[in-house]
Amino acid sequence: MSQSSHKYSLTARIFIGMIAGIIIGALLQFIFDDSGDLRFSIFSVEVSTYSILVEGIFSTLGQIFISSLKMLVVPLVFVSLICGTSNLSDPSKLGRLGAKSISLYILTTAIAVSIAIVAALAVAPGEGVNMPEENYVPKEAPSLSQVIIDLFPTNPINAMAEGNMLQIIVFAILLGVSMAMTGDAGKRLSAFFEDVNTVIMRLVTIIMNLAPYGVFVLMAKLFATTGLDKIIALAWYFGLVFIVLLLHGIVTYSVILKVFSGLNPITLFKKMRDAALFAFSTSSSSATLPVTMETARNKLGVGKSVSSFTLPLGATINMDGTAIMQGVATVFIAQVYAVDLTLGDYVMVVLTATLASVGTAGVPGVGLIMLAMVLQQVGLPVDGIALIIGVDRLLDMTRTAVNITGDCTVACIIAKSEGELDQAKFDDPDAGVKEEDVDFEHFDRNA
Repeated sequence: MSQSSHKYSLTARIFIGMIAGIIIGALLQFIFDDSGDLRFSIFSVEVSTYSILVEGIFSTLGQIFISSLKMLVVPLVFVSLICGTSNLSDPSKLGRLGAKSISLYILTTAIAVSIAIVAALAVAPGEGVNMPEENYVPKEAPSLSQVIIDLFPTNPINAMAEGNMLQIIVFAILLGVSMAMTGDAGKRLSAFFEDVNTVIMRLVTIIMNLAPYGVFVLMAKLFATTGLDKIIALAWYFGLVFIVLLLHGIVTYSVILKVFSGLNPITLFKKMRDAALFAFSTSSSSATLPVTMETARNKLGVGKSVSSFTLPLGATINMDGTAIMQGVATVFIAQVYAVDLTLGDYVMVVLTATLASVGTAGVPGVGLIMLAMVLQQVGLPVDGIALIIGVDRLLDMTRTAVNITGDCTVACIIAKSEGELDQAKFDDPDAGVKEEDVDFEHFDRNA
């Protein structure tokens, strides 16, 4: 990378890549139709150019970038959790961390879906929308009892191979606790995992250096294949979900952070920019987890024992953005099909959407699977999901950014309550930035 790239911060470079990708994708959408044929004969570009760019270069490089991020998730979660739990001097602290984390995640999710339902009832986005002709066949959602059973792995190696985050979290915690209780052997093993964790975090820095290019190709492909007509047809639904996501992400998290910790929400949002842009581009809380953890530790000052536990857990069970989509979509589909839901039905939606978030994996599009379960609970036709599929990918990007902001908010609150927050680092606007630039330059010199 050239010296000139260091004139801009990582956030600026990612933003430039995102905007450039959107512009290029929109131009391709304008020049070519859905089949890849030219819309205008004045262009002399070969028809195959569309498939080469969109399905070839953009798709391939985008998948490589996503795969590179996901490559880090399992080792990062496993190693960081072991490091965090093995260093706990007070065994009861783990129980407190778990109780506080889960309680706050459930609270924010319940608030999110409640706001979504109230807003949808007030705006009525489903009135006047035509029902789709196609059907949506959802995958079967797991029952709550099955989710609890699946927390415990029968084969930890298989859980890592499949990326089953809840099972990995449980196994890593148990292994870390046993290391803390083993004495010298546990200390030697803990030192080994600390070294591994340091190497993995450097790998995170390398991947972050490539982020602007990954974001560019992801945005270019998305906007080259998503037409504006889909957004216009569902303008009320799209706009409402987007506004509620912003409202929850800015207002709810600000209030919760200020009330429970006294920290400045503006400082949190400023330092979340890189992670939020990553989440927006990848639409995956799990893929963004390496960046989220780097942000929490190096910029927000969250201690290792807290960040190692709360953030992987949040990436797995904290799905406020998904809950908002489910709340608005339920009211939207009910209005389209002229089904009157009772107060009891809405309470059931809140409970189901909140509990469903626990079993929702942090991957793109999984919210539609959980929405099917919510609709079934209140007797609405699952076929109605076909109405929102066209714009869900764009909304998925925004709600993922909201999800990881919630993860860091909860991490900061818990770190402050446990005395694990470096207040000076949180307040320092340059915390993590200088360190990040050194890492980038070091990487450039050795590239």
